[in-house]
Amino acid sequence: MSTIASALREGVAALSPSDPGAARFETELLLCEAAGMTRSGLFAWPERRLEPPQAARFREMLRRRAEGEPVAYILGRREFWSLDIAVGPDTLIPRPETELLVECALQALPADRALRCADLGTGSGAVAAALASERARWTLVAVDRSPRALGIAAANARRLGLDNVLVVRGHWLDAFAEMAFDAIVANPPYVAAGDPHLAHGDLRFEPISALVAGDDGLAAIREIAAAAPSRLRPGGWLALEHGRDQGEAVRALLRDAGLDAAASHRDLSGHERVTYARRG
Repeated sequence: MSTIASALREGVAALSPSDPGAARFETELLLCEAAGMTRSGLFAWPERRLEPPQAARFREMLRRRAEGEPVAYILGRREFWSLDIAVGPDTLIPRPETELLVECALQALPADRALRCADLGTGSGAVAAALASERARWTLVAVDRSPRALGIAAANARRLGLDNVLVVRGHWLDAFAEMAFDAIVANPPYVAAGDPHLAHGDLRFEPISALVAGDDGLAAIREIAAAAPSRLRPGGWLALEHGRDQGEAVRALLRDAGLDAAASHRDLSGHERVTYARRG
């Protein structure tokens, strides 16, 4: 029967002996899940023996990870904005750089007013949940055309006690001809069809419809930008996450749509990652 210590060694050897630090971290996450322990527990009791069902579950999870499946899908969750967000194969995995989108919305809009904000292509609902958790007076309308993704988003909002999140099935802004928003945020698809990165890493497992947007990667952003001015209240903001080399093109699209003050924020790596503009 495996001990905690031997299971950790097995995981590092199976995942990436050339990068033992990353392999160790991922192994710890999988082992915590399989054994029902915390990471501090792993360190405190390395001699503890795993029960046969725990060992079997760990080895199955290890096999899936060794075949490239993202840890977030294996665990069924990913932390985002300090929230435990459930994810699945029908949703993108929330990434740290998307927290910049949340930060931009929080900075641009007043905290003490009852506002309505749309999160387009919400997926797991991570962005909507983050904003709702910070602004109890805001109503977050989480939009996605995938019923399965919306089910996950709704479940996340319920589990986190966020009763100011409303999930709506629809394609971008098509469902809101009669509704005006104080802000619209989106992390839409922005990868170009045929991008070689799609064949590597976690992207191989994520829903292609949430990643790819036409030959230049801008099809979804182009559609959202064109529709946003008629769905924003005067003074309302549109903020979009995009690829590291798309900032200039996105600013031009927002200006062409009639929005003002188009500007971009850089991520921690120094790349333009979120572009925003205001309806005059």
